[in-house]
Amino acid sequence: MIGDAHAPGATPIDPDEKAALIPQHLVDQSQLNEWEEANIQKAVSWLEGPGRRRDVLTEDFVRALHRRMFDKTWRWAGTFRSTGKNIGVDAVQIPVALRNLLDDMRYWLEQKTHPLDESAARFHHRLVTIHPFVNGNGRHARLMTDVLLQRNGARPFTWGRGNLLTRGAARERYLAALHAADTGDYALLLAFVRS
Repeated sequence: MIGDAHAPGATPIDPDEKAALIPQHLVDQSQLNEWEEANIQKAVSWLEGPGRRRDVLTEDFVRALHRRMFDKTWRWAGTFRSTGKNIGVDAVQIPVALRNLLDDMRYWLEQKTHPLDESAARFHHRLVTIHPFVNGNGRHARLMTDVLLQRNGARPFTWGRGNLLTRGAARERYLAALHAADTGDYALLLAFVRS
């Protein structure tokens, strides 16, 4: 059943949110994962299209990217969540927390506060921590981070070269790195993103 079995660290989807699933023919989580991946690949193509060089450090871009990643899957794609989750800031704080993050990232880039990889890893961690959307936050934050890296002349992260959607060693390392970053220790995350 869709949304019933979650990998560790995954965000549960409540019944109202699950009712917003667009492809009604999907019956299990693996089918949903495949459908979402196809939707995400269309978003990647959109990013590579002409005229996509606009500023990515805006709320409009953050929402547009999520919408493009999941618009064929969820009616709420690109819309900030309005409910509490097992992670994330209070829903009413999402716009302010996101604006602060985008402003911080712009400052880090302009002032070269950290090496680019570290700024990108910190950006990723904070975006995941804000958890602006009902679901897809990890995948969205990873793609946002890769776009930022590319727009600043760097290669995208490799993200442990494993499947981060399902149980396994790569997901366990990723979650451990995020938990360490929660305490201000970015060493594991910096190692993971380029492994």
